[in-house]
Amino acid sequence: MIACGAKTTLTATAVTTATLIIEHTEAASTATAAALPTLPPTLEPPTATAEPSAAMVNGENITLAEFQAELARYQAAALAAGKTLPAEADQKKAVLDDMIDQVLLAQAAKQAGYQVTDADVQSHIDKLAAQLGGQAALLDWEQKNGYDDAGFRLSLQRSLAAAWQRDQIIAAVPTTADQVHARQILVYSADEATLAMERLKSGQDFATLARGYDPLLGGDLGWFPKGYLLEPEVEAAAFSLQPGDYSAIIQTKVGYHIIQVIERDPKRPLSYDALQTLQTEALEQWVVDQRAKSTIVTSIS
Repeated sequence: MIACGAKTTLTATAVTTATLIIEHTEAASTATAAALPTLPPTLEPPTATAEPSAAMVNGENITLAEFQAELARYQAAALAAGKTLPAEADQKKAVLDDMIDQVLLAQAAKQAGYQVTDADVQSHIDKLAAQLGGQAALLDWEQKNGYDDAGFRLSLQRSLAAAWQRDQIIAAVPTTADQVHARQILVYSADEATLAMERLKSGQDFATLARGYDPLLGGDLGWFPKGYLLEPEVEAAAFSLQPGDYSAIIQTKVGYHIIQVIERDPKRPLSYDALQTLQTEALEQWVVDQRAKSTIVTSIS
């Protein structure tokens, strides 16, 4: 697909450290754990007074200690991967937003009747301990990743519930969709686009002309559903055409396009990549909608 690619998919919303443990337990190793610096515990021992809050989500507290530990894990993971950290304010926003989204997902799971039992949590802890090499190795891993036992269990419990709700959302996305198969002529100046349009109007075959601009693919964009292409103007034009028709000149940030629809199928099975894209969009929209109807108060600036 040339200069009219698909949207990059995301693996999930609210992927905190504990969520990654759930999804990648089989890949856990003591070598990975040893690469991270020792971080402060997630939670302080219980006290008679309320713990300082980073955010309240529909009355549920994300404590300042939880947030600070998650921020430290985020920073450690980025540095271990050789990534440049963004500005501190952006780091804090990314981490807190992720934690809020996870709480929203976990709350929705509970409202739907899903329950994370102590046995569920212990089962995941036992699996991780076995993968790391035993209970002592697990305790060492927790310490290096900024968890105490209570904090790790709470984080894992939330992550399990959030993962369940996430799976419900993405599973609801249909596996078939109205799709078009299209090709394009893509040029990089208005004059070139005008010349190409004149040639089409004079009767030149679209496919032949498109191959002159793109000898490798002939401008073929393949099959795609709504919400898949990076250029919404191109996508909108494609879905407005009948097979065999071509569009007016469409200007986008990547150039000047003329689109021809080759064929259309109202219930074509989605490709793996297209399904991933639509599932990601569904999850992101769910979070937007959930935030809009929730009471969220943050204390981090």
